[in-house]
Amino acid sequence: MQTRIRIAPLAFCVAACFASSPLMAVEPSGVIAQSKKHTPAPPWPAGDEIGMANTLGAGTMARCAWHMSQPKAKTYELSYIRSATMPLSAFSGPYITKPKPTASIPGTAHAFNLESFGEGAEPGQQATQIDALGHFGFMKQPWDGKAPIPVEGAVYYGAYTQKDVKPTPDSGLLKLGMEKAPPIVTSALLLDAKTLVGGGQPMKAGEVVTAMHIDAMLKAQGLAKRGILAGDVVYVRTGWGDYWKDPDIEKFYYTKAPGLSYDAAKYLGERRIVAIGLDTPFVDPVPEGMLAGKAGPAPGVPDGLPFALHHHMLTQMGIHHIENAKLDDLANDKVWTSCTMVLALREKGSAGSAIRPVAVGVPAR
Repeated sequence: MQTRIRIAPLAFCVAACFASSPLMAVEPSGVIAQSKKHTPAPPWPAGDEIGMANTLGAGTMARCAWHMSQPKAKTYELSYIRSATMPLSAFSGPYITKPKPTASIPGTAHAFNLESFGEGAEPGQQATQIDALGHFGFMKQPWDGKAPIPVEGAVYYGAYTQKDVKPTPDSGLLKLGMEKAPPIVTSALLLDAKTLVGGGQPMKAGEVVTAMHIDAMLKAQGLAKRGILAGDVVYVRTGWGDYWKDPDIEKFYYTKAPGLSYDAAKYLGERRIVAIGLDTPFVDPVPEGMLAGKAGPAPGVPDGLPFALHHHMLTQMGIHHIENAKLDDLANDKVWTSCTMVLALREKGSAGSAIRPVAVGVPAR
């Protein structure tokens, strides 16, 4: 599938869509300058398990605090309501909660309600969620599809080996699990690829947001001077979230999606962001038919690494993924910069977690 780069033809549209907005709330230059002085830079300590989360601290908190202190700041929900009828990942079992009968305790006047999950459910990999750094590793060469998978040679972020991370099939993650990730409380940028790349329509399955697109969006949204700062969370609205429906009757949301190009992953990694979040189920571009083995990956990915974003961000850079982020409200109000809070469950040895991220920023409309 050919990658569409439609920046020039969209010049008039971009100007009309973005320039008509009042000046958005961006941290003052003094706040940014001070934050840079207090933002750590690599190399990270020996035995590191948190990757780019090392950038979090006084510097990123200062940027976050500025957004939260603005009189017209508003809180935005960036997650979807979870239910048994929402779009579901083909890699996981059904997301079914089983309500229990209202119960009590003998000798008390209490009445209480509980529920349990159905067998095979993977809450940490469904709906709005975050990937642990140990979610992905890489092997020396592609697996030929014949058992057994040569996982003993897998390597993870920080050069941890399979023996270090998951020594047995029934082992949780001994390294790089979700409980190692600190709370992500930092400044965030929202890049509106639905407008710039999609021309106001949702991007197509397999289509990519490139490094060139990122630069164009920063310029069009008045963010070129600020740029992307170390410790930022970068959210990218592709418009694929328009297809999130509950109940999910069409059943295609999780089968394909747009995503970031490999050069965009390297671009963002160089800027030392702490997390990347898209309104898609994969972050990687997934052309129609790819998951079923009927089509190849998006152009530009390295051989044997169709999920090149997962590979580069998680295993090479230590950058977390936020998938299925709900970005429509934030984009509709043109909140291009904000304070975001992303808190994962501290589930020992988990490869991912359900999250309820929020953003606090000033609407520009």
